Amino acid sequence: MKKGVSFLVTVALVALVSSLASASDPSPLQDTCVAIDEPKDAGISLFCKDPKLTEAEDFFFSGLDKPGNTSNPVASNVTTVNVEQIKGLNTLGISMVRIDYEPYGQNPPHTHPRATEILTVLEGTLYVGFVTSNTENRLISKVLNKGDVFVFPIGLIHFQFNVGKTKAVAIAGLSSQNPGVITIANAVFGSDPPINPDVLTRAFQLDKKVVSYLQSRF
Repeated sequence: MKKGVSFLVTVALVALVSSLASASDPSPLQDTCVAIDEPKDAGISLFCKDPKLTEAEDFFFSGLDKPGNTSNPVASNVTTVNVEQIKGLNTLGISMVRIDYEPYGQNPPHTHPRATEILTVLEGTLYVGFVTSNTENRLISKVLNKGDVFVFPIGLIHFQFNVGKTKAVAIAGLSSQNPGVITIANAVFGSDPPINPDVLTRAFQLDKKVVSYLQSRF
């Protein structure tokens, strides 16, 4: 193979691999691909409803105007609208959430492994931020008021905290039909089965009794 052709082939392969590596949700191959649960042993793959049988209800969700139940230890609630709630989101690469916060409630540090998030405050005042990857681990944070917008890049640990004396509400869009969420404290201290305390003792530079206590809390 000639050098020029070989180089072009290499560039094309690198571009293809890069595009596959950065892909999150599958690109649609038709106008709609309303998710159906059959066959039941298909795992995470979602099959498409016959486009001729799609209807308005496949693309509809009601209830995002209603506050979520914030009676929990973090004093917040996330109402999710993804492909589980709207089957028509399948292959469209987008979803959204409503987040309700009690005064001083928070959406604790977490990540979305498959999505970037863009959030806007509808009511209240939120202190928000994300932490960049190792080794810098730089905190990028800001206080948001009603109408303000903030972006949390894909995969990075981020949080929101209601610093006001009144309830707060936010709406966020995410760049995946199923963004996933990993809440850091729950994952580390509440895994099933538990992580060996010796691992966490060294990782967090804590006394083993403190680690055991934290694991008992989650």
